[in-house]
Amino acid sequence: MASLFSPLTLQSGATLKNCFMLAPLTNLQSHADGVLSDEEFRWLTLRAEGGFGHTMTCAASVQEEGVGFPGQLGCHDDKHLPGLTRLAAGIKAHGSHAVVQLHNSGMRAMQAHGSHGAGQTGSVTSARAPMCPSDNEEFGAKAMSLDEVKHARDCFVAAAQRAGKAGFDGAELHGAHGYLICQFLSAEINKREDEYGGSPENRARFLLECVDGARAATKPGFSLGVRLSPERFGIDLMEMRDLARLMMREGKIDYLDLSLWDVFKEPQEEQWRGKPLAQYFTELERGSVRLGAAGKLSTAAAVSRCLDIGFDSVIIGRGAILHHDFPERVRADANFTPAALPVSADYLHAEGLSEVFVNYMRTWKGFVAEAA
Repeated sequence: MASLFSPLTLQSGATLKNCFMLAPLTNLQSHADGVLSDEEFRWLTLRAEGGFGHTMTCAASVQEEGVGFPGQLGCHDDKHLPGLTRLAAGIKAHGSHAVVQLHNSGMRAMQAHGSHGAGQTGSVTSARAPMCPSDNEEFGAKAMSLDEVKHARDCFVAAAQRAGKAGFDGAELHGAHGYLICQFLSAEINKREDEYGGSPENRARFLLECVDGARAATKPGFSLGVRLSPERFGIDLMEMRDLARLMMREGKIDYLDLSLWDVFKEPQEEQWRGKPLAQYFTELERGSVRLGAAGKLSTAAAVSRCLDIGFDSVIIGRGAILHHDFPERVRADANFTPAALPVSADYLHAEGLSEVFVNYMRTWKGFVAEAA
């Protein structure tokens, strides 16, 4: 248990005060134009105050055409800078490493951005077919031209630079969960025949160029992470293992964030069962790159076991929604378990969730108690 609270150094030079990272959690709380709201500011700074060594925003948009959610935090325009600057300072005031997760929904973007989230202000007026590496009938998405691919890449880089300008300590590239970077990685979705499609190396090119560009565009000491999901969305486990090995060997990123849904499960693919999914990654040589994992890490026992099986950090989602001070609760009680579900809306309000966020949590089956 003590190792959870030992300082964790990153190769960029930062030292996290512990191994707890706040997962990048969709919350719909900011304004429709991506400008930070007071509600999102409170949600995130309360987690920093609660003891997280690394506090990451929700997936923040890098391109207006890639906005995926109403009330999504923006990092794609200089109009977002005042809010981002306030947020970075608010997180860092509590001694937490402040990070923006950079995101483009690709084919899963909202096709029309005119509607506002409940209680939100501002507007986004663009409307177009979603972008995708290749045409996708299911989502009504259109294949990106080569110029559009390079522009989307440059938008990730510009957003990383903007995050640094706002005072954030680092950024994470969202390459998981079927969004744009993940769509490039997926042979099932990416049917391109140019340098961004075909072989695993070509399909990884978009992500790796985003890494190179973000590293070059930000100052020394700025941390850079990548989130990957090694299953679902047409992703091949062995390809993701090879990509993880490459990125850790090259050492251009500070950490790799694996979204596993359950850190301790076996792979979905029958041919790779027989050992835990996590082991395919923890057994890789990682040099000075840190390896973190998310997936059902909601008890003190689970987070301790996560380090025991070879991860460097624990990435907390549901537990952080239920307890803004999750790390401190684990420190105080080696047998800590989170509040039993469902919890009341009033309970979540007290934990820093606005009514918009609480309503979003109602879509998680069994999470929010029905009002009497």
